[in-house]
Amino acid sequence: MQGKARKVVQAILYEIFAVACVAPALALMFDAGMAHSTLLSVLMSGIALSWNMGYNWAFERWESRQARRERTWLRRLLHALGFEGGLVLLLLPLVAYWLEISLWSALLTNLALFVFFFVYAFVFQWAFDKVFDVPLSAQQPAARC
Repeated sequence: MQGKARKVVQAILYEIFAVACVAPALALMFDAGMAHSTLLSVLMSGIALSWNMGYNWAFERWESRQARRERTWLRRLLHALGFEGGLVLLLLPLVAYWLEISLWSALLTNLALFVFFFVYAFVFQWAFDKVFDVPLSAQQPAARC
């Protein structure tokens, strides 16, 4: 699977599994109730989905211009760090407002989520690439004769 279909399927599956993990965790951590934490998780997921599409577009554009195009462990690590680090900053105001906590507490909450999602993003993308193959941007061009 390649192109837009790959990006859409990857982003949607990523967010479905993310909401299923984050909503119960937030409900437990903040005694917020499942409905409240699920709605927050869905809002966070919507922001993350938009960020995912833009970030992966930019990353794959950069990746396609590299001399070595395969997805090494280091490249996967940089991908996950960039994605999750940017998302921490994007979600900070929403988490603070929704949970009625300070920006500092929201940052600590986001950092805890970052630790989870750092591992999750890495493992999810690896598994997704195993099931659907890596995108063309990560494949070596065919040798010309």
